[in-house]
Amino acid sequence: MSVLSRFIGQSFRIPAPPLTEKNLPDQTGRVVVVTGGYAGVGYELTKILYQRNATVYVAGRSPKKAAERIAEIEKAVLGSKGRLEFLQLDLGDLRTIKGSAEAFSGKEERLDVLINNAGVMNVPAGSTTPQTHELQLGTNCLGPFLFTQLLTPLLKSTADSSPPGSVRVSWAGSLGIDVQSHNPGGIEMNSTTHEPVTTDSKGKPKDPMRNYGQSKVGNLFLASQYAVHHPISPETGKGVISNAFNPGNLKTELQRQMRGIMMALISLFMLFPAVFGAYTELFAGWSEEMGRRERNGGYVVPWGRAGDVRGDIQKEVEMGVKGGEGRAVEFWEWCDRETREFM
Repeated sequence: MSVLSRFIGQSFRIPAPPLTEKNLPDQTGRVVVVTGGYAGVGYELTKILYQRNATVYVAGRSPKKAAERIAEIEKAVLGSKGRLEFLQLDLGDLRTIKGSAEAFSGKEERLDVLINNAGVMNVPAGSTTPQTHELQLGTNCLGPFLFTQLLTPLLKSTADSSPPGSVRVSWAGSLGIDVQSHNPGGIEMNSTTHEPVTTDSKGKPKDPMRNYGQSKVGNLFLASQYAVHHPISPETGKGVISNAFNPGNLKTELQRQMRGIMMALISLFMLFPAVFGAYTELFAGWSEEMGRRERNGGYVVPWGRAGDVRGDIQKEVEMGVKGGEGRAVEFWEWCDRETREFM
């Protein structure tokens, strides 16, 4: 399937979402973390889950914004038996993430679903994290990787006492996996240092949108490799399901850095309200389909369908799952190396 046909198939004439606030089962007693849960898609997902009585931790950097949006939801959704809590989380600074995970674990004895929804896009060229990683790879991949690893013991203990397939971690992909990751295999890895290449041969930063595409491929690789490193028990079906998702072409705050012609072009295709991205995430985190063992490590496309990605990238995913080699494995190992001292 061509890149153009993939773009069209995930952007136009999309089937109606199979899972929405209207048919999501009651979530009483379940605990969820949504990173970036007070803006865009994360806000819409938080609102739906609260409607269905879940306890939702709204994770992000701004207590003020979180408090405002939580108050909005509580005012709009009367009679919920759920609970909304803010969790301080800065995915761009690895030094802070362990404290966030420990703050959550100190309050809750279970974690049913972790939605790694937050991310940044099209940042100024050359932007880096405090640890000097390219900002999009650092915030979109390394931060969620570390946060997820730190919460994995709690996810696993929850899975031990929960129905098979119900405990999940989901990672934010994008249509950028197919159309903005121009390197064969999705991510260019340095053959000597085994790290993602984010600059050209002269050391000049690559186009930020190319690095954004690499970060989204990175999350697909992390979703598939998480399933390898934390497999579902074949005997009991217990364990943590992992998947990645393309939320869809949406009108959200991700485009806030764009200006002029780029913003005008993007606006032609960012046609859908953010709530449709929440429906995609609902399917990834709550549908029976994605809870099946054979879907572990899989991919979800708008507005809730099992899908796949560009052929050369899909090959890397499959090599990592079946043979333990290739870019998906190499990217996981890079994330592990870069975050190990912050565990």
